[in-house]
Amino acid sequence: MGFPGTWMTESESVVYRVVPKCACSTIGQILYYSDHGEFFDGDIHDATDGLHKWAREESQPTITANVTAHGSYAFTCVRNPYTRILSSFFDKICGIQRNGKRYRGKLVPLLVQKYGIEVGGEDGKQEFDQVQSFRRFLLFARDTIRWRRPMEPDIHWSAQSGHVSTFIVNGGTYDKIFWTEKFNDGMGEVLKSIKTPKKVNIKKIPRFNESEGHGPKRAHPVEDYFDDLSMHLVYEIYKRDFDLFKYDFEDPSNKMPIGEIDLDEVHVKLGE
Repeated sequence: MGFPGTWMTESESVVYRVVPKCACSTIGQILYYSDHGEFFDGDIHDATDGLHKWAREESQPTITANVTAHGSYAFTCVRNPYTRILSSFFDKICGIQRNGKRYRGKLVPLLVQKYGIEVGGEDGKQEFDQVQSFRRFLLFARDTIRWRRPMEPDIHWSAQSGHVSTFIVNGGTYDKIFWTEKFNDGMGEVLKSIKTPKKVNIKKIPRFNESEGHGPKRAHPVEDYFDDLSMHLVYEIYKRDFDLFKYDFEDPSNKMPIGEIDLDEVHVKLGE
């Protein structure tokens, strides 16, 4: 199995387990900058050098050796499940992707046909009932996660605890898990704990939101998208995320965490 979704600086100053839709573009660029003193020109997900990635075969032995020996500080970043699934919907389902096409080719036509979802027309810019379409998308997301039908769950809406756990199960240990909602505090703590070839000033780092502008703007506050049934579905899919990463299931309008993440608890519960 190895360490899918794991990135590491070439200097081996730090190891990062990517969780999709949780500031991963910004974090990747910070790692790149901390080694090279400049940002990668383009989407960091497209970088094929300057950063060790599990997806690059030549990086795998180096990552494996480091992670299994806990040779470097290792961290990840998580996000409120309500805002994360909403962001996935607007970016991946309603949005046109970097390549000018719809995400995963036939996925959107399948959703339109089987779940009655609207996505704002061909270019994602037309008016449509966002709340109704999002709630139908939630049913689809639940079906993929619960029954793996009509397709396998996608990394952008599968539970964060699943991403975080592969690192632990295969022999990795986290030194820090922080919240997207308190990004500067969390990433600042990571940078204080490691030695990087180039100094990074967290306050001056731009945000690299590569999905921004892909899809229509959210027309309503977060809580308007979630009625009782939607909240029930979200809890069914993301119960562990709420519990382990200390988010407020009862109130979709509160994106901030309501407790501290217990790293020991995360390692025990996700290491099984």
